[in-house]
Amino acid sequence: MSKKTTVYVCQQCGATSPGYLGKCPACSSWQSMVETIEPRAAKTVPGGFRSTAQPVRLNDVSLAKSERLLTRIGEFDRVLGGGLVPGSLALIGGDPGIGKSTIVLQAAAEVATEASPVLYTTGEESIQQIRLRADRLGLASKNIVLLAESDLGSVLEAAERLEPSLLIVDSIQTAVAPELESTAGSVGQVRECAARIIQWAKPRQLPVIIVGHVTKEGAIAGPRVLEHMVDTVLYLEGERFQQFRILRAVKNRFGSTDEVGVFEMTGAGLSEVENPSQTFLQQRVLNAPGSVVTVTIEGSRPILVEMQALTSPTVYGLPKRSANGLDTGRLQLLVAVLQKRLGVTLGTQDIFANVVGGLRINEPGSDLAAALAIVSSFRDTNFDPATVALGEIGLSGEIRSVGQLDRRLAEASRLGFSRALVPKHGAIAGQSTNGMKVVPVSTLAEAVRAAFSKG
Repeated sequence: MSKKTTVYVCQQCGATSPGYLGKCPACSSWQSMVETIEPRAAKTVPGGFRSTAQPVRLNDVSLAKSERLLTRIGEFDRVLGGGLVPGSLALIGGDPGIGKSTIVLQAAAEVATEASPVLYTTGEESIQQIRLRADRLGLASKNIVLLAESDLGSVLEAAERLEPSLLIVDSIQTAVAPELESTAGSVGQVRECAARIIQWAKPRQLPVIIVGHVTKEGAIAGPRVLEHMVDTVLYLEGERFQQFRILRAVKNRFGSTDEVGVFEMTGAGLSEVENPSQTFLQQRVLNAPGSVVTVTIEGSRPILVEMQALTSPTVYGLPKRSANGLDTGRLQLLVAVLQKRLGVTLGTQDIFANVVGGLRINEPGSDLAAALAIVSSFRDTNFDPATVALGEIGLSGEIRSVGQLDRRLAEASRLGFSRALVPKHGAIAGQSTNGMKVVPVSTLAEAVRAAFSKG
């Protein structure tokens, strides 16, 4: 067998070099040379390169082994799109200590059976440490096979012998391909290891869960191509010292990317929150200025969340705008509309906005609730605790429609809310089919009058 050699390839222009260069000699780009295994010359036969793969008609593709593998963790399966697809690779990332290893160990325990175990490989912890975590979670009796190994070749050999129902690699940044001279976690190592796992797992129809580290900016560490190579990218979000965790899909070839799973961190691991709306609102303080409830759509289900705002006279010359769970740019836009269209003098106020529970809202349907919370805090006036607010705010102060209004109102009615401020377009004033009084508003000024008028 010929010895494999490594070269450095520019990610911008494809130029190669036998040694590392800080600057590409061909395109002059900096820090673009990545260590790569030099491919061996392909064996040729008369007629060209002979491959074992054969073209297959689309209608002839068999789906006999395409049944999803359920983890039996409802929130996890929901985010995956109904379970793990055979031969798929799911990458899960999150901050240190957020619970990545905990949730994959719980999933492994649910998947493992006596006839088909789960292979859990780790390059960071010892098998004794994993056993201690399993004892704490009550999973020690499950058929999980542990392997503390960072050499990817040894990992795949062990998986070949064991034939598990699921392979877990914790983490991809600790896996190494010995042929590369770079250290674990480098761009070349992460990309090569991910490519080898894909090449090994796809033909065997074996699902793989890969744990990934994240950078201080919150993105998964390593080359961006890693997220392109895998089938599903999940992020476990939340504050380390808060009880709730949000599992969100940012890429999913086999399901929706809008689904979220809500978990609560307990002494026995991550437990599912089957009714997030009730959980997020259970500690809400009624008749508190700056508090408004809205209904957001996450994937296939509506979730009620509390929007909080606090305004305070600024101490310094430049007022502060801070948002937690909202986009800061969106908050600044709402403040500008309130100042320009309603004449609310917020130029001397520090404004803080918060989505209670750790959920991050990306849809604009929560604009009206955030704006009303700011006005409520600024005027020190309570917002009706039995009312929800829905709507997107335009730059002219108009209230734009939101999708799936009936489902949002049905969820709010189920939790005891009796009144809703909604966009005028598509809404019928008066009593709705969900037993709620619907108040259509077309502008932000109308919404403020309807929310805070004494009549």
